[in-house]
Amino acid sequence: MRILFIGDIFGRPGRTIVRDRLKGIVREHGIDLVLANGENSAAGFGITPALAEDLFDLGIDVLTTGNHVWDKREIVQYFESVDGNAHGPARRVLRPANYAQDLPGRGFYEG
Repeated sequence: MRILFIGDIFGRPGRTIVRDRLKGIVREHGIDLVLANGENSAAGFGITPALAEDLFDLGIDVLTTGNHVWDKREIVQYFESVDGNAHGPARRVLRPANYAQDLPGRGFYEG
């Protein structure tokens, strides 16, 4: 299995590079799974549900986050929409696994 992990996707420039280059990289290298850190994809301050969905549409399978995960408050409701959909897009955005279990989101994904 070939896995590609993309570091911090920062704002519009980072999203543009993903849009322009990811499909070719995946094809050229036979990538099976694409993970990326998306916590700064909203102009360097968090991630929104719409941006997460856009990044998934571009070919990213799982998005990781970090301490900026809740900079955009709408991500909390997105995390809460996971119930009942174990493989839906909201389930594939991860908050840090070492955060308290009672916080929104999950720190792992099995898919």
